[in-house]
Amino acid sequence: MNCPKCKDSMVVLELKDVEIDKCFSCNGVWLDEGELEQLLQGSKLGEEIIYSIIPHKKSKEKPVKCPVCGKKMTKILAGRSESIVLDKCENEHGIWFDGGELEKIIYMADFGVDNEIYGYLRQIFGNKVK
Repeated sequence: MNCPKCKDSMVVLELKDVEIDKCFSCNGVWLDEGELEQLLQGSKLGEEIIYSIIPHKKSKEKPVKCPVCGKKMTKILAGRSESIVLDKCENEHGIWFDGGELEKIIYMADFGVDNEIYGYLRQIFGNKVK
């Protein structure tokens, strides 16, 4: 799969049943539909983050095309205290995270430091996941 931002090839990284498509050129991440929920399982605030996702109609960010169907994705807001603008496919293919956005979501989810997913994401993203 090619990155919807910079068009470079993405690398598939796997954790249990979740495939994370990562672009090492722009540091963006693609998660297929339902994979964000899987990643956030076991976190203190994961469910709250999922339920906080709403459409963001006033975004001035340039639309990104879905890497699966090629249609422009919808801007959404995730998080309560600090909302992050993400790109979601209207055809339910998945969510695009620009560089640093997934890391912010994971930090908001408040995983314990001994959590397996938290540790794996730290390996992938380095110290950006606090």
